[in-house]
Amino acid sequence: MSIPSPQEITHAYRHLYRGLLRAVQFSKPARYVARDQLRKAFRTEDSSSFNQEKIDRTVEFLGFAAKEAGLEHRIVRNLLHTAYWEKKKYTFEKQIQGTAQIHYQMTVAMLNNTMGLCLR
Repeated sequence: MSIPSPQEITHAYRHLYRGLLRAVQFSKPARYVARDQLRKAFRTEDSSSFNQEKIDRTVEFLGFAAKEAGLEHRIVRNLLHTAYWEKKKYTFEKQIQGTAQIHYQMTVAMLNNTMGLCLR
């Protein structure tokens, strides 16, 4: 396996980015999450891990995700949705934990009332 030229790396980045944008239909914030993940991957990976076959298959997968709202589209959507909330988790962590805890306590209390239990 030879070392890719800078032009090959640039072309791979652009093909993947264009495919991602089409797959998410240029929606916000998915396009920004996709861009950030792609940038991070290309900046942290060394050129020895560059595999043109994987990139071609990924571009093809993204093409299928862009054509119709099938399995491929849902996979891309869910991956980006999860990445988005992982990124936001630190910002709203306290608020989410507080809200989740309140809902949890209310659910347990209703379960206890309806079934006559004393769970904590």
